[in-house]
Amino acid sequence: MDLSNLKPAEGSIKNRKRIGRGQGSGRGGTSTRGNKGAKSRSGYSSKRGFEGGQMPLHRRLPKFGFKNFNRVEYRGINTGTLQQLANLKGITSFDPEILKANGISSKSNLIKILAKGELKSKLDVKAHAFSANAIKAIEANGGTATKIS
Repeated sequence: MDLSNLKPAEGSIKNRKRIGRGQGSGRGGTSTRGNKGAKSRSGYSSKRGFEGGQMPLHRRLPKFGFKNFNRVEYRGINTGTLQQLANLKGITSFDPEILKANGISSKSNLIKILAKGELKSKLDVKAHAFSANAIKAIEANGGTATKIS
């Protein structure tokens, strides 16, 4: 090893712009920000959606629709799903706690039983809402459909 082989340590040289270090650096003066305007000032940060004073896109586009804040969201569970669970685990009585324990719904969900799928077992089901066909399907097999509040 001699003086002709010396190199700086790995990671000690950074290849980044050194801005605002005089005219000789090529990046002095305005420090690559241009001459005037909001972006040349210190502390500038644009707001989300700001288009330089032009009317922003989200305000130019027409608004439509209606969101009903009184809407009640239900987690729909089909009778076929209840039948599968009854076959696998031998459950004959369903309520929100049992459905949560088996990973079908979460704690905060309101449950509505729907009539998709075939129901063969006698099931006692407690839920927040039922479709008319689901009640018929449950009661046709001798089960009960109880609405809870």
